[in-house]
Amino acid sequence: MRKVIFLFFLFTSNIIFAQDYYVYVAAESDDVVSLIKFDGKNAQEIEEIEVGVMPTEIEGPHGITVDPNGKYWYLSLAHGNPFGSLIKYSTQTNKPLGITKLGLFPASMQISTITGLLYCVNFNLHGDMVPSSVSVVDPESMVEIKQIKTGSMPHGSRISSDGLFQYSVAMMSGELFEIDAISLEVSRILDLEKKMDHNHNHTMHHSMKSRSMIHSNVKPTWVIPHPSNQFLYIAGNGSDEIIEVDLKEWVVSDRFKTGKGPYNVEISPNGKYLIATLKGEGSTAIWNLGNKKLLKVIKNTTTVSHGIAISPDNKFAFISLEGVGGEPGVVDVISLEKFNLVTSVKVGKQAGGIAFWKISD
Repeated sequence: MRKVIFLFFLFTSNIIFAQDYYVYVAAESDDVVSLIKFDGKNAQEIEEIEVGVMPTEIEGPHGITVDPNGKYWYLSLAHGNPFGSLIKYSTQTNKPLGITKLGLFPASMQISTITGLLYCVNFNLHGDMVPSSVSVVDPESMVEIKQIKTGSMPHGSRISSDGLFQYSVAMMSGELFEIDAISLEVSRILDLEKKMDHNHNHTMHHSMKSRSMIHSNVKPTWVIPHPSNQFLYIAGNGSDEIIEVDLKEWVVSDRFKTGKGPYNVEISPNGKYLIATLKGEGSTAIWNLGNKKLLKVIKNTTTVSHGIAISPDNKFAFISLEGVGGEPGVVDVISLEKFNLVTSVKVGKQAGGIAFWKISD
């Protein structure tokens, strides 16, 4: 009888706790987006979506984000004539619903839960290293309502958990930009080449007037605000470090070394772990943010580690890997409970932008 009861509870617990995780990942060299399903043990590509508007051209799908309500996903196409585009898709059908032009080489983006607007950085690979911009789009009408001038080659960007500020880092001018999500103006700029700078006005003036031609040693590529406190973290791709910024004081409050070429950084929703892809060595690193202790460096299944998406339950990190040459891209799934590689799945070439969609029972 005890054996029967045990088997009953084992069976029902598997039903109760079996969950499926879904993520979208863009393959920049194949003009496809893959929808990945992960059941807690194995991952599979359940749909490959062809994207773009010019069938004969590689348009470079780069950034991807899912609307906070989970009904839509948005994709930036880096290449165009000359400007890139933003396309809106339904998560139910994965069919396009709208398109709008942005700036030169649009990259990462996110939607504010407060304003409902989408903010996308324009990376701008053309010509001289001049200041670029953040495009602000109304995702309902798919109309670009403003371009906000920032730094040279802005790349990684994220919105604060309260939805009030958008942060981006300019790779070549080595700056952090804070945009007021409501006024749509740059509110603060921080020079990441320095340890500290208490003179906010000087920093703003210096950045906007004279930094356009400076080639940063830090080469910041990504920024992530902490979900519950007044700090954010930046990947110093050129200086092999993570940079912590105190948002109250608007200063660099800490720097800690990483492996080669940190590229993307994300924080688990509970604020406990910082995860960074080390693009230069094909690995993913995990830190305890409480004491900044490095917990584990996990070798990825192929080269050129790129993007990170973390499940809302804090259990898994999904890592996009570009590969090199004609190699397929890969999505690695890492356990944030055991700090090990759980599984991986092949996707299109040069996998980059990755976004979490949903958990379903």
